[in-house]
Amino acid sequence: MPRPKDNRLFPIRRPALSILVLPGGTDFSYQPFSPLQPSALRMYPFTWALRARFGPRVRVDQARYRVYGWNGQQASPMWHARAALDALAADNPGAPIVVVGHSMGGRIAAQLGSDRRVIGVVALAPWWQFADWRQIHGGAKVLAIHGSSDTTTYAHRTRKGIAELTARGVDASYVEVPGGGHAMLDHIPLWQSAPIRFVKDLLRQMN
Repeated sequence: MPRPKDNRLFPIRRPALSILVLPGGTDFSYQPFSPLQPSALRMYPFTWALRARFGPRVRVDQARYRVYGWNGQQASPMWHARAALDALAADNPGAPIVVVGHSMGGRIAAQLGSDRRVIGVVALAPWWQFADWRQIHGGAKVLAIHGSSDTTTYAHRTRKGIAELTARGVDASYVEVPGGGHAMLDHIPLWQSAPIRFVKDLLRQMN
């Protein structure tokens, strides 16, 4: 009878980093969230690109919410986003987490940034409505990217948030996409490559 393998000789290698990708939504809506709606489809290329670039070194999940809207003080997506964060942490114990969010997902990412398990926040054209950036803890690294022609969310507000974070001593940076719109359908290499570079830098710092 063959002897069982000794796991001490063949240790299981877990991903060094977990990434939670957060789609956008809208201000007020109780429409059920669908993984096939445009805001979700918009984020799959980011999810797939991160998986392809880093392979087993990272675990990448894309969040789903119950409804499509933020809905005022209900902050409808936050319960599901926090549950997704907890599930990711449970599946990859001990690994720090990066959150990557677009629009409303960028607002969710900032609020999740109060969690010390989160070491990185990437906000793509974020909907930072009420100084959401102030919830990001001081030890996180932050990158915000915003198109100068975005009329859905506002680049000047994102710049203000990054300036305030930097003044607090947070490692925060801002990238402007000249002429970029909200849907990230222009300057695609810039939008797509920025989260990859961000994660690459974090992994290098962790080594």
